[in-house]
Amino acid sequence: MKDLLGLPLLPLNASKHGDVIDGLIEYTHWLMIALFVGWGIYFVYVLFKFRASNNPKANYQGAGGKYSKFAEIGVILAEVILLFGFSIPLWSSISNEFPEGKDVLTVRVVAEQYAWSFHYPGPDGVFGKRSPSLIDLQSNPLGLDKTDPNAKDDIVTKLWKMPVNKPVIAHVTSKDVIHSLGIPAFRVKQDAIPGDSTPVTFVPTKIGKYLIACSQLCGVGHSTMRGFIQVLSEDDYQQWYTAEAEAAKASAEQGDAW
Repeated sequence: MKDLLGLPLLPLNASKHGDVIDGLIEYTHWLMIALFVGWGIYFVYVLFKFRASNNPKANYQGAGGKYSKFAEIGVILAEVILLFGFSIPLWSSISNEFPEGKDVLTVRVVAEQYAWSFHYPGPDGVFGKRSPSLIDLQSNPLGLDKTDPNAKDDIVTKLWKMPVNKPVIAHVTSKDVIHSLGIPAFRVKQDAIPGDSTPVTFVPTKIGKYLIACSQLCGVGHSTMRGFIQVLSEDDYQQWYTAEAEAAKASAEQGDAW
């Protein structure tokens, strides 16, 4: 059930694995609805069955029967199926099975109070070295070492761009406190932990612009920590990537000349 009275029940899904997650959410809510209705009916039944006028004398033995036990076993079985049949396999496929090949876009996602930065390797496919001592919030927010040959063509942006229908691996980390990369349209959420890099993978399936939110309270400016993803066609992405890599290399070479 995707909508109710014409209104969407879940945010727009723009990732390959999003339908599976939405399905799991739907199954869980159907179970919760069944429990809510079932226990609600039982509650009303108990109010009338054991009302004071019908039971003037207290019975300390309690009501007998096996229906409650059967109901509890049924709920446990449903939860086991949701956990071992859906949740754990889905989590395993997203967390442990990472794509490989030349079509994979690998990006470093770096959080800080209160912004996101995105680091792409250049055409050489190798990330350049970084150093905290080189960080400049205006000109070099990630401390990229431009004396490293592998760093000369690297790209650092504030807008995360990616091609549609291509797998993405994001290595998520933080410069200061714990943040959390939250992309509702991609059904992605991953903590950004200082001193650690955690990979997360997904495949965008719809061209457009999507919100990034910090899902972990990270300070007084937490609510302003927003970023954006722009999913482009393959051709548009390649044009942008080539132009950015050439500009980065030219800037690095100019810096060497200085």
